[in-house]
Amino acid sequence: MTSRFHHSLPTLLGCLRAAGEETRLRILALLAEGELSVSDLTDILGQSQPRISRHLKLMAEAGLLRRSREGAFAFFRLDDATPGGALALTLARDLDPADPVLAADRERLTAVRASRAAAAQSYFANVAREWDQLRSLHVPDAAVEAAVEAAVGETPFQALLDLGTGTGRMLERLAPKATRAVGVDASHAMLAVARANLEKAGLSRVELRQGDIYALPFARGSFDLVIVHQVLHFLDDPARALREAAALLSPGGRLILVDFAPHEMEFLRTEHAHRRLGFERDEVVAWFAEAGLDCDLAEEVTAADGASGQLGVMLWRGRDRRLQGDFPLRQFDREVA
Repeated sequence: MTSRFHHSLPTLLGCLRAAGEETRLRILALLAEGELSVSDLTDILGQSQPRISRHLKLMAEAGLLRRSREGAFAFFRLDDATPGGALALTLARDLDPADPVLAADRERLTAVRASRAAAAQSYFANVAREWDQLRSLHVPDAAVEAAVEAAVGETPFQALLDLGTGTGRMLERLAPKATRAVGVDASHAMLAVARANLEKAGLSRVELRQGDIYALPFARGSFDLVIVHQVLHFLDDPARALREAAALLSPGGRLILVDFAPHEMEFLRTEHAHRRLGFERDEVVAWFAEAGLDCDLAEEVTAADGASGQLGVMLWRGRDRRLQGDFPLRQFDREVA
């Protein structure tokens, strides 16, 4: 495999020294299958946490790995968008998969993932009753997902960000179309559910991050598609959250927002921590404009039979206006324009 990156002699020597040890090569082979925590690697490799941490620290300092925090956990992954990560992935893929040591590691990886999935689903089972109650009030999830996919359309995108990813369902639907896909959620427990779902769907290379929607850990202009699905009604300052999300768009990038239409179901505020009881169409259009987005779609999501449910669901789409001349906007509704 030919790397698209060039390394200086000192850098390459540093990377090779960092990788050139049996346990570290085994770690690289495991991380080529997807991100893992220190405790995952400790269980798989049967070595102490301090020893595994030292190996990871050495390889991270050499640029072979990326590290991210998720509550009390640290997760590590190979990032082939960086020179060191691309080299690490090349080394991992050059290892013989039939090697008995590596094969045993993969078997233990499968067991660790199964245990993790069971724990995640146990958590989700505890909140499923609340989710089912909410789902009964609005159009089926399948209709919402179809509406999002229709709003994405055939315009290609490379980097996808799903804010408030929850169970990871939007990533399951859209990540296969992206070169890079990232999901962010404030809840470690929900990220555990998403991680299990994505691994089951064969999408273990998707990045999951615990984060604050008001202080997202990404460079501006990093994504050409951002999804904000059923998140704003939990926030004290939804307009600020949209500005933060829009700032991550590349020129001409798109933001798709899904949330509730205005309603009077006060129990959602008192029992389910909703801060806002839905959003007016024009209110969101104005927030888009403040965030530098032109809104070219605002529609109510309905089921196949035209029903909208007791709790209306709205979808808005905005485009970063810096390339407006290259992306003609469609007038969707004189009422909104």
